[in-house]
Amino acid sequence: MYDPTVARLTYRALLGRRRALILGALPLLLITISLAVRALSGADDQTAADVLGGFALATMVPIIGVIAGTGAIGPEIDDGSVVYLLSKPIKRPTIIYTKLIVAIAVTMVFSAVPTLIAGFVLNGNGQQVAVAHTVAALVASIAYAAMFLLLGTVSRHAVVLGLVYALVWEALFGSLVPGARTLSVQQWSLAVAQKVSGGDLVTSDVGLTTATVLLAAVTVLATWYAGRKLRTLTLAGEE
Repeated sequence: MYDPTVARLTYRALLGRRRALILGALPLLLITISLAVRALSGADDQTAADVLGGFALATMVPIIGVIAGTGAIGPEIDDGSVVYLLSKPIKRPTIIYTKLIVAIAVTMVFSAVPTLIAGFVLNGNGQQVAVAHTVAALVASIAYAAMFLLLGTVSRHAVVLGLVYALVWEALFGSLVPGARTLSVQQWSLAVAQKVSGGDLVTSDVGLTTATVLLAAVTVLATWYAGRKLRTLTLAGEE
C-alpha cells in the first residue's frame, strides 16, 4: 500500500522551492506572532490558547492542508503527467495511499511542529496548552490531507475551493456560527485537544466520541472516493 517511487516524486513536487516557501510562510508568521505576544504581554495561558486556537488551528493548519493535499496529485492531473504514472504497474489504491501518507506527513511537519514551538514560546506549555493544540494539529492534518487530496482528484480548481473552505468555513463560520461548528474539522480536533488539556482553556462544541467518529469517517470516505475517482480517470486516460 506504499510505493517509495511515488512517495519520492510526491515529496519532490510538494517540497519544491516555491511550494516550500509557501508552506513555511504561515508557520514562520505564527512563531513571529507568538514571540511578539510573549514580549508584549508575558506568559498567559488564555492568550496562548486564543492564539493557537484562533490562528494555528483555524487558519494555518487548513491552509497547509490545502497546499499539501491538493499539491500531492492536483498538478499531475492538470498537466496530464498522471496518465504516465497510471500506466505503470502500480495499483491505484497504492498511488492514493502513498500520496495521502506524504500529504499527511508534510501537513504534520509544517503545522504541528510550529504549533508546538509557538505554544512553548507563548506560555511554556502551561496547562498543557501547547501539547493539546499540537495533538489537535496532528489529528486535523490527517483529515485535511484526505479531504484536499480528494478535492485535487475531482476538480481543476481544487486550490481555490480548498482555500474558500479553509478561510470561509473553518476560519470564519467554523469559529463564529454555532451550527457550522459541528461540521468543522477544527472543532473536531479541538475536542481531542480538550481531552488532552483536561482544563477549561481549550473547548469544543463537539463531544470527543462524535469528533473521533467524524474525523475517522471523513478520512476513510475521502480516501476511498479519491481512489474511485482515480480509477475513473485511468479509464478516461486509456480511452
